[in-house]
Amino acid sequence: MHDRLTPQPLRRLIGSMPKAELHLHLDGSLRVETALELARTRGVDAPTDLAGMSAALIAPMPYTDQADLLRAYDLPIALMQDAEALEQVSAELVETKAADGVRYVEIRWGPLLHVAGGLALADGIDAVCRGAQGAAARTETVVRLICTALRSHDPEANLELAETATRFRDQGLTGWDLAGREAAFPDPTDHAAAFDAARAGGLRITVHAGEWGGAAQVRSALQVDPERIAHGPGAIDDPNLCAELQARGVTLDLCPTSNYQAGIVPSVAAHPLARLHRSGVSVTLNTDDTTVSDTTLSEEYANAVEKIGLTLPELWAIDRHALDVAFADEPTLVPLREAFEAWGAAIPELSESASQT
Repeated sequence: MHDRLTPQPLRRLIGSMPKAELHLHLDGSLRVETALELARTRGVDAPTDLAGMSAALIAPMPYTDQADLLRAYDLPIALMQDAEALEQVSAELVETKAADGVRYVEIRWGPLLHVAGGLALADGIDAVCRGAQGAAARTETVVRLICTALRSHDPEANLELAETATRFRDQGLTGWDLAGREAAFPDPTDHAAAFDAARAGGLRITVHAGEWGGAAQVRSALQVDPERIAHGPGAIDDPNLCAELQARGVTLDLCPTSNYQAGIVPSVAAHPLARLHRSGVSVTLNTDDTTVSDTTLSEEYANAVEKIGLTLPELWAIDRHALDVAFADEPTLVPLREAFEAWGAAIPELSESASQT
């Protein structure tokens, strides 16, 4: 169907499309220029020119596995160890997303990774909330935040993190996540108490799974009863798992470029995004990281059509669906859905009938 649109018109259409992104990491999305500034002013040993810093922050493709990819986050985390840095980086990420036509975005980060310099846990969370919501007001992009615990951290520390995070719901922190090295720490129920505290405090639940271990690891994530799973492309290899995801209404927040980087798929073109969507599994399309993966959401959307093979109506359906599984309340989402629908109604190429002509 997209043969009707050559690459430039296709990309112009996608660039103008109102977009929603649900899987985006703060520490993987640090601007190169900001990294240079933070390294200089914080005395962090890092490259001192744009080319060197870009090479340090942008991960090569592909890595051998998830654990190798995660090392790309070490430098950005080292640069984000005070409230001022966290507030600045959070605000800039919202501005970056707004410039790409992202009207709704969920940003996740691991607050316990940013206390090595003595920053109090609550102060770090407050700084991210302040930066994100300030930029949201300036850009009119709606922002919600997801607190991410690490699989490798002590369960008691993650329990304290969950209890602290619930105090920031009125500042836009609405979700709880678990991420990190799956091969070394495969069982999410090690942190069951933290999940329980987060859920009891009103946070909605997602969990990273399937960057290692394939379909079995995605199934393991269901033990903590998430609404959404971050990644999980290997579910395509298990039809029974796909059926269970559908029955339970669990969404996979997929990131094709990042999954290629982590060695989960042999190429972006081989990513099972289209197959999962067509099988009835709920999916969203995301970048994971703007800097580590050196991509934009518009680029991911274009790749989904040009390389993976989605039709434009399928892409639009996935984009709109993100607002149905977003971690925001209905009064926030209703006007967003109306704005998305109004835009889509004016674009003939997005109708299913057009895809069949």
